[in-house]
Amino acid sequence: MYPVNSPCNLNTQPWIRRAALCFLVSTFLGTVGQALPGIGENIILVQGGTAILPCKLVGRRPPDIVSQISWRKEPRNVNFLTILPKTEPIFIDRHDERFEFIGNFSADNGSLKLSNIMLKDEGTYTCIITLFPSGNVKTSILLNVLVPPVTSLKDDLPTVGDEEVSLVTCVAAGAKPPAEVQWLTDTLGEKARQSISVSEHADGTTTTVSSLFGVPTREIDQRSVECVVTSAALSKEERLPFTVQIYFSPVEVIISETSEGAFECVTEAKPNANITWSRSDQSRPQSTVKVDGATLQFPSMTSDLNGLYQCEATNLYGRKRNYVYVHVTSESCQTCCVLFGLLLVLMVVAVALWYLYKTRKCFRTGEEPRGEKSKVPTVSTTHEDYQQVAEEQL
Repeated sequence: MYPVNSPCNLNTQPWIRRAALCFLVSTFLGTVGQALPGIGENIILVQGGTAILPCKLVGRRPPDIVSQISWRKEPRNVNFLTILPKTEPIFIDRHDERFEFIGNFSADNGSLKLSNIMLKDEGTYTCIITLFPSGNVKTSILLNVLVPPVTSLKDDLPTVGDEEVSLVTCVAAGAKPPAEVQWLTDTLGEKARQSISVSEHADGTTTTVSSLFGVPTREIDQRSVECVVTSAALSKEERLPFTVQIYFSPVEVIISETSEGAFECVTEAKPNANITWSRSDQSRPQSTVKVDGATLQFPSMTSDLNGLYQCEATNLYGRKRNYVYVHVTSESCQTCCVLFGLLLVLMVVAVALWYLYKTRKCFRTGEEPRGEKSKVPTVSTTHEDYQQVAEEQL
């Protein structure tokens, strides 16, 4: 029923005038519509979530009946979903399984559920309830979609030097609204500073890039820092820890003999150096030489191993070398030395035995050893001479 002062009231207007005015009212309602009581709100959800789009007519009065419920999304001014009595919802362009009709047509409820929200779903959704004979009533819902950032850390591979360079970069990509990025550098203090840049994308998202700068010295190697990312699309801040890495070429190469016939090559480098052993004067004897990592091993020491051996340490940033000279006496020479020693001993023993034999023989025959003068007694006619000779013989 129309109000008493309504231009469509049959008791107050002539028939023609009443018809014209009722047509204008119906046209106005169908074109402009009216807000549904208690409906009309803004929804803010994170990408991937589920949104409930409410649409319920409150206080419908006879003779109006609901003939159709439609949904459209701005800025397109066309319906994408239509709901009719006793039928399944009809998608105008294409079927989107993410939309589910959760209302009740007979209860004047055209609410929808939208699952797995994407950034493209953001916008204004309008629910249109068509009343007969009154016309259309509408309600609009603004859906805002928040997009959490995709965070990452990138090691900028700084090498030892005395000029400021970027040590590490923290990225918060594809966020809506823009993410905030900060560095915690307690262990570095004033030895590091941060630089931030923000870029916008056509889909409304932004990427925030923050680089940590410092002088790449060995002193700050292995220091701990942390990138902290905050965003309205995140339930809590994200913390990305990082250990500063300062890279350098191999420094002094040291060769040490770890055991008999084994030499180890040691150096300091970042990343770790690759160790290569080679023989400077000729190719390395494969059958008698083994390389186990940084160790050069000689299982059997032979003279063909003699030569200058090179240890080379290499990484992405440089190389360093050192040398060791190996000298092994040949087996034949060793045998000769042993035989010569034995022969010399036998000769000494033989000479000693011969000398002993000759000495004994001389004493048995009464002969005197060579080299000594024989003492022959002289004949004397005097008693004194005879006594002197006797004493000498005794």
